[in-house]
Amino acid sequence: MDVVLHIGAHRTATTTFQSYLAENRAALGRKAITVWGPKQTRDGLLTGVMPVDSPRPPQEQLDRARARIAINIANERRAGTRVLVISDENMIGAPRRCLRQGRLYPDIGQRLARFAHAFDGQVTRAFLSIRSHESFWASVVSYGVARGHRVPDRAALEALAASPRLWRDVVLDVACALPKVELNVMPYEIFGGLPERVLEHMSGLGPMPRAHAREWMNQGPGLGQLRQIVKDRGGDPKRLPDGPGKWQPFDDTALRDMREAYADDLFWLRAGAEGLAQLTEETGPAKTGTTPRTDQKRRGQDDGIENRRLA
Repeated sequence: MDVVLHIGAHRTATTTFQSYLAENRAALGRKAITVWGPKQTRDGLLTGVMPVDSPRPPQEQLDRARARIAINIANERRAGTRVLVISDENMIGAPRRCLRQGRLYPDIGQRLARFAHAFDGQVTRAFLSIRSHESFWASVVSYGVARGHRVPDRAALEALAASPRLWRDVVLDVACALPKVELNVMPYEIFGGLPERVLEHMSGLGPMPRAHAREWMNQGPGLGQLRQIVKDRGGDPKRLPDGPGKWQPFDDTALRDMREAYADDLFWLRAGAEGLAQLTEETGPAKTGTTPRTDQKRRGQDDGIENRRLA
């Protein structure tokens, strides 16, 4: 049985993918694919991998989590599961921490090292989705403001744009924490709107169901929504631009620099990532994915990443 970890990142259509998996659970079961999504992982299954307030010390919490996970994986194996997909982006941290520290997932290595111990060498493959820096940070900032963060000033935005920590550094940390696991990196720009193709790569079991594959979940707020949210909580909506559409908080210079940084990330990945990871890309009109259009079906707009804590 293959055990596949889907670790995010946030704001790369992870909720869309998890919804697709949940909606197709019966069809996937017929293919011997079992899914542990947030409904399972945040309902006690992974409690203790990351320490929580408890009379038990952190190491005891981790040991208990390890035993619990082993029992559940053994049950899936006995039930005939061929591929177990475990999808929870909160394994790698929270976007609010990225915002506070101005860096991409600053403690991802330490967190995944604990998960590696908890899974006791049973993970076969891990999948990480990445997104162009200016797009990722714009989405994280917008979502953060919608969830109560203050509207960042120019200095804060410039610091984000100039952050030296790139996806390459994130991949290196993941590879270090999961040294015997096959690590696959998937660009959001290609796969964000193609959850069935993501699952095909994860499972290696051929074509996957198309049902519910074009339902866009947890879409970030637009400028109009953000202005109203800021106004409703007593802030100054004039700190946000006028007009409709999405908020792009970065200026032209920052956008150029961030796009160049992402190009460097992709160049490094295409060059082999020092043998640590594989970049999955597809080309051609029949295979290239795009993020869904605004007229595509959307559900779950309030299914917030910050309200779904990893237990």
